[in-house]
Amino acid sequence: MEVVIAPVDALAGLAADAIETLVRARPEAVLGLATGSSPLAVYDELVRRHTEQGLSFARARAFTLDEYVGLAADHPQRYRNVIARELTDRIDLDPARVAGPDGSAADLPAACAAYEQAISAAGGIDLQILGIGTDGHIAFNEPGSSLASRTRVKTLTMQTRQDNARFFDDDPSAVPNHCVTQGIGTILAASHLVLLATGRAKAEAVHQLVEGPVSAMWPATALQLHPHVSVLVDDAAAGRLQLADHFRQTWAAKPAWQGL
Repeated sequence: MEVVIAPVDALAGLAADAIETLVRARPEAVLGLATGSSPLAVYDELVRRHTEQGLSFARARAFTLDEYVGLAADHPQRYRNVIARELTDRIDLDPARVAGPDGSAADLPAACAAYEQAISAAGGIDLQILGIGTDGHIAFNEPGSSLASRTRVKTLTMQTRQDNARFFDDDPSAVPNHCVTQGIGTILAASHLVLLATGRAKAEAVHQLVEGPVSAMWPATALQLHPHVSVLVDDAAAGRLQLADHFRQTWAAKPAWQGL
């Protein structure tokens, strides 16, 4: 696990660099897209590179991490709509090549199994963007989730609903109770995981992710078991890291050609 501590704008650039390097080397790359606040600066930077530098996603594919259950197809907080609004409608990625879990399916378990099969048929995800919740969840894998889990239906904790209420007019009761989410095992199957976290509210979760024991109580700690994880955090989110100085020294000494 590599930890990079840098200003927010620099973090977005590093994540975009990793995606650009991948897409230019393998135009048919499979990307994993996250919603929430953490990836937004990354998406803006990718759009800039597409518009100003000709970075093309025309041959790429993408899969999203999760989806609320029960939101109308045109609801602005349906994650398929969020990803379209923030990224895919602003670049040359064919909407038909962007897939997400189906939170409106009549048979949710069957839809979950079909989503796993679709990811497998695409050859797996090459680079997965991630955020982290204040309680250590990744995607919608809440505390207590199986570290071997695959795409499935989950019940959201009240903490997550309160955290996400800002997207629903600050009304936690408007946040759905249930979601469909990639499992931790699904996420760990991606080739490269890039997790972004900023702000003091994420400091404890980042500390547990990087320095805590692997535990279902902090689901993101499962990333310690992955061979290629890049954790990109600002000073505030790094505020609880005991090894923060070491991580800064390691990054400063890293050869530029290595990238993430």
